[in-house]
Amino acid sequence: MEHTFQYAWVIPFVPLPVTMSIGLGLLLVPTATKNLRRMWAFPSVLLLSITMVFSANLSIQQINGSFIYQYLWSWTINNDFSLEFGYFIDPLTSIMSILITTVGIVVLIYSDNYMSHDQGYLRFFSYMSFSNTSMLGLVTSSNLIQIHIFWELVGMCSYLLIGFWSTRTVAANACQKAFVTNRIGDFGLLLGILGLYWITGSFEFRDLFEILKNLIHSNGVHFLFATLCASLLFVGAVAKSAQFPLHVWLPDAMEGPTPISALIHAATMVAAGIFLVARLLPIFTVIPYIMNLIAFIGVITVLLGATLALAQRDIKRSLAYSTMSQLGYTMLALGIGSYRAALFHLITHAYSKALLFLGSGSIIHSMEPIVGYSPEKSQNMVLMGGLTKYVPITKTTFLLGTLSLCGIPPLACFWSKDEILNDSWLYSPIFAIIAYSTAGLTAFYMFRMYLLTFEGHLHIHFKNGSLYSISIWGKEGPKPVKRNFVLSTINNNEKVSFFSKKTYQIDGNVRNLMRSFSTHFDNKETSVYPQESDNTMLFPLLVLVLFTLFVGSIGISGVMDMDFDILSKWLIPSINLLHQNLNYSPDWYEFSINAIFSVSISYFGIFIASLLYGSVYSSFQNLDLINSFVKTGPKKILLDRIKNVIYNWSYNRGYIDVFYATALTRAIRGLAQLTHFFDRRVIDGITNGVGVASFFVGEGIKYVGGGRISSYLFLYLSYVSIFLLIYYFKNSYL
Repeated sequence: MEHTFQYAWVIPFVPLPVTMSIGLGLLLVPTATKNLRRMWAFPSVLLLSITMVFSANLSIQQINGSFIYQYLWSWTINNDFSLEFGYFIDPLTSIMSILITTVGIVVLIYSDNYMSHDQGYLRFFSYMSFSNTSMLGLVTSSNLIQIHIFWELVGMCSYLLIGFWSTRTVAANACQKAFVTNRIGDFGLLLGILGLYWITGSFEFRDLFEILKNLIHSNGVHFLFATLCASLLFVGAVAKSAQFPLHVWLPDAMEGPTPISALIHAATMVAAGIFLVARLLPIFTVIPYIMNLIAFIGVITVLLGATLALAQRDIKRSLAYSTMSQLGYTMLALGIGSYRAALFHLITHAYSKALLFLGSGSIIHSMEPIVGYSPEKSQNMVLMGGLTKYVPITKTTFLLGTLSLCGIPPLACFWSKDEILNDSWLYSPIFAIIAYSTAGLTAFYMFRMYLLTFEGHLHIHFKNGSLYSISIWGKEGPKPVKRNFVLSTINNNEKVSFFSKKTYQIDGNVRNLMRSFSTHFDNKETSVYPQESDNTMLFPLLVLVLFTLFVGSIGISGVMDMDFDILSKWLIPSINLLHQNLNYSPDWYEFSINAIFSVSISYFGIFIASLLYGSVYSSFQNLDLINSFVKTGPKKILLDRIKNVIYNWSYNRGYIDVFYATALTRAIRGLAQLTHFFDRRVIDGITNGVGVASFFVGEGIKYVGGGRISSYLFLYLSYVSIFLLIYYFKNSYL
C-alpha cells in the first residue's frame, strides 16, 4: 500500500504529455498535426482516465485504511531556510482528484464533437490538458509555495480558456476581467503566505497548523496580525471561487466555449477556492473571527447569486450565478465548521452542474441551425421554448440536473444541501432563514430556466427574411438610463469596459408580449428545426445523470448507521486533523422532519415558476391571470413595481458593476488625471520656469556687455558703492 502511495507524484503529470506533444507538433510538423487533429482527443481522454484509476485506487485504500500520506524532496537549503517540494495525500486530495478527473473525462469526450468544427481544436485540447495538470498539481501540493505556483497556473489556464475566442471583443475583455479580478485575490494570498511564514517559519501544512495553533494558545503571536494573515489567505479563495464581492468576473467568463464553462464551474477554477479554504481550515478554526467571516461571506453569496439569477436571459449566465450561489452554500458550511457537509455538497454540486452546463451546450448546439452561431441568440432563453419534442434526451437529462439542484429527493444535491441547511440552523437562525429562503429561489430560477427552454413552442419568428423575437423586455428592448458607458456584451463594434455604468429599466407595462408561434420564413414553413446532439455529446450527459442519481449515496447512509457511511469513513483523517467530532448521525424521524420543510420550500419555488412561466401559450400570460385578481389601483402598481425591481436588479447584476465603475474606475481615472495635472503643471512647470527664467536673464545680461572698459568700470564701481552703502547702514543701526 505504501508502495502505491510513493508513486502518487505522477498524478499531476500524466495529462501533461498531450499539451507538450501538441505544442511540439504544431512547432515542428504543423501541417501533419493539423491534418490529424481529431486523433488528439483519444490520448487526452486515455491519460486522464489513467489518472482517474490511480486516484480511485488511492481513495479506496484511504477509505479502508484511514490515513494521510506525505512525501517530500529538499529543493533548496540555505542556513535556516529550507524549502521542500512534495505531495500530500489525504481525503481532501483524493476527493478533488476524483472530481477533476471524472468531470474532465466527460468534458473531453463531449468537446471532441462540440469543438470539431472549430479552428482552435488543437489549442483547445492543449489548454484543457494543461488545466487538468495545474489543478491536479494544486490539490496534491504539500506546502503553501506549491499551492501558490499551481494556483497561478490554474489562473493562467482559466485566462486562456475564457478568452479562447479572443477575436471576439467581449471574449477578450472577459478573460482580462477574470484575470485582473483574480490578481486582487492572488495578491492577498501571497501576502498571507508570507505573513504565515514570518509567524511560523514553515510552509508545510502539518508544521504550519501545529505551530500556529500553539503560538495562538500561548499568546506567542499577536492575534491581530495572525487574523490579518488568515484574512488575506481567504481573500484569494474569495476571488477564485467568485464569492462576494469579487464575483464580478463570473458571468463574463461565459464567453468561453460551453465545455470550458462546465469544467471551470464543476471541477477547476471555482472549486480551487473551496479547496483552499478546506485545506487551510485548521488555521481558520483557531481564529473564530475568520470562521465568522467565511460564514458571513458564504451566506451573502448564497442570497446574492440566487437573486441575480432570477431574470437572466442567457442560459449560461443563469447557470453561472447558480454556481456562485451553490458555492456560497459550501463556503457557508466551511464557515460554520461543517466540513463533511461542505465536501459532500462540493461533490454533488460538481456533477449536477457539469450535467447542466453540458446540457446547456447541447441546447445551444440544437439552436444554431435556426439562429446561426451567435451567443447572443443561441444562448438566449427568450428565443427558445418547445424544445422537448426536438431534443428529448437533452431535456430529460437537464430536468434531472435541475431537480437535483433544486434539492428534490432522491437526487444528489438534496442530501448535501439538506445537511447544510440543518447545520446552519444550529449555527445561526438568521443564516438558516437566508439559506432556506435561497433554496426556494433556487427552485424558482432553475425551473424558470427549464420552462423557458423546453415548454411551450419556439419563441422565434422570421419576418422579411430576418429573425426576430418579441422580448420580455418589450418591443424596443431594455431602455438605458445612463448612456456614458456601454455593456461589455452588447455589440462587438461598441466600446468594451470592465465595469459597465449603463443600467437598464424594464418597461412597467410589459406583459403578454412574448407570444408562441411556429418558425416561419417569408410566411412559409421552414424545414429548419432544433436538432438533438450527436451521440458523443449525449453519452457524457447520460454518464453525469448516473452520478447525479447515485453519488448522494456515499453520504446518506449516515442517517441509519455511521458504520456504513462511506463519506464519513473517508473523511476520518481530515476530521481528526481538525480536532472535530464527526457527529452527523440523525435518526430517520429527525431527518424526515427537516427534509419535509426544505423540500416544501423548494416545491413552493417550483410552483411559482410554473405559475409564471408554465403556460404553453406565453411565458408571461399567467402574469395577466395574477393581474386580473389584482385588477387596478395601488395593488397593481405595487405588483408592477416589485416585478420591475426584481428584473432590474437581476439584469443589472445587482448594480455592483455600476458601483465598481463609479467608485473604482472613475476614482482611479480622476486620481490619474489629478496626478497628470500636477506632473505637467507643477513639476514640469518648475523645471520649465527655471529654464525660461535663465533664458531671460541671459538675454538681459547680453545687452549689458557692450565691449567698453569704461562701462565695465562704471558698473563695477556702482555695485561696490551699493555694497558699501548697505554695509555702512547695517553697521550704523546695529
